[in-house]
Amino acid sequence: MSETTPSPVRSDARTPGEPAFRRATPADVPALVELVESAYRGDASRVGWTTEADLLDGQRTDAEGVGAAIGHPDGVVLVVEQGGELLACCQLEHRGDRAYFGMFSVRPGLQGGGLGRAVLAEAERVAGEEWGVGELEMTVIEQRADLIAWYERRGFRRTGVYTPFPYGDERFGIPLRPDLRFETLTKGLRSA
Repeated sequence: MSETTPSPVRSDARTPGEPAFRRATPADVPALVELVESAYRGDASRVGWTTEADLLDGQRTDAEGVGAAIGHPDGVVLVVEQGGELLACCQLEHRGDRAYFGMFSVRPGLQGGGLGRAVLAEAERVAGEEWGVGELEMTVIEQRADLIAWYERRGFRRTGVYTPFPYGDERFGIPLRPDLRFETLTKGLRSA
């Protein structure tokens, strides 16, 4: 795996080896699980800045959850691929006048180089232009102040709406502290 910054991502990339967006398929499930895990859990995630390794142990996702996101009738999983390798991904789920944004992951060695901004921009384009929704919504662990600040710099706002972390359900990880909870963030989109 190359740890260099990829060239700009295009949704219409035609040159082999150039990073490009596409929609995930069921064949991508194992690679997507590995990508998400590498971005958030374990020592490998500490290479990047999105790690949750100090807050949670265990898994971040599993094949069943990723497969369900790919197969969701009102959703899509977007991936950035270069040379056959998945570099980044996100999930979008159409929920009426808004879209849920989740499973956002960038390979740890590529974080901080603009790839995440490109993924977010493509998600906003799909939600706003293709689905016609007016808002993106997501949840972030409240204790992730650096991550929340990154989203705020990109136009998300904190809502003060919290949901509890699913303690006892190891599908979402093993908490390393007793006070975890999610905050809902939203971002208005301009319709095209």
